[in-house]
Amino acid sequence: MVGAGGIARAYAVLAVRAGHEAALWSPTGRGTADLHQATLDCAGAIEGRYPVSVLSEASALGDADLVIVALPATAYAAVIPQAARHLRSGQTVFVSGALSLAPLWLAELATAAGQSPLVCAAGTTVATARRRDGGVALMTVRTRLAIAALPASRANDALATLRAIFGDRFDLAPSVLAVTLANINPVAHAAMALTNFTRIERAEAWPQYHYLTPAVARVVEAMDGERRAIATAFDLSVTTIEQHFQRSFDVPQATLADIAAELHRRRGGPPGPTTTDTRFVREDVPFGLVFNAALARIVGVPAPVTEAAITLHCALYGEDFRAANPLIGALGLEGATRESLLARVDRA
Repeated sequence: MVGAGGIARAYAVLAVRAGHEAALWSPTGRGTADLHQATLDCAGAIEGRYPVSVLSEASALGDADLVIVALPATAYAAVIPQAARHLRSGQTVFVSGALSLAPLWLAELATAAGQSPLVCAAGTTVATARRRDGGVALMTVRTRLAIAALPASRANDALATLRAIFGDRFDLAPSVLAVTLANINPVAHAAMALTNFTRIERAEAWPQYHYLTPAVARVVEAMDGERRAIATAFDLSVTTIEQHFQRSFDVPQATLADIAAELHRRRGGPPGPTTTDTRFVREDVPFGLVFNAALARIVGVPAPVTEAAITLHCALYGEDFRAANPLIGALGLEGATRESLLARVDRA
């Protein structure tokens, strides 16, 4: 696992339960400092203590059959080039919760280093989890999610590898661009942060789904419509945000507001952020909304609500989030065309 946060730890638990050996690599070393006995204590949907190894050097990544990248997007620029140098042909690399076409960047960096691992990605995470001292609180394991591969022609190989560890919960998407645009977190998180910002700023307790009210749902739905219009312009079909929640959490309700109400009835939380230094903004605005807006410009799709949400977050923070995503430049998106980008994400 590249990373040692809650999601990386959840993946380690799931891998060990499936009969595999798992190891965590923290790029800074701080992420594994609490694992004194090389075990993970897991609570929540899965209970128990699971053995893991701790890697001290990135070079050890080359020894793994499967490398899972579970990083916040804010760490991509520092960590992905470092990891890519140690990947090898014959490996499978799974980029989890991929934002900003990070899997494409990783694959192209590995190719430049003379290696050709099978890179696959999902637009969301297999599990929801939070890091705890010495372990992890694993909340849910999603029932269905879509994956794609680079090259796209090897998608079935990636599917078989992931099913062997995580079970039959994956569907194939046509490309990593499709799974990037399938990620609904930036739309939902940024809208909830924007409309509940004073609660965040005052560190108030607020359960997310309870405050995804009908009015907030309309903001989410407007940005979600723009996300789907971008996908359509690339000849891609992505699920609606309502379908995402229905598939992930097995809820039958049709409208987003009703789905949120039902999830709150069932689960209470999860709690909304209580600090302005939250991934709902720091990650999901530059690496989600700003990236979507860059794609919209490539295909000439208007995205006024997305652009407005970015502008308002810039004003709230006094920062230029439009300049905070280095992958847009690293991937050369400002000079990309629809056809050139589609060719790169196919890589047949």
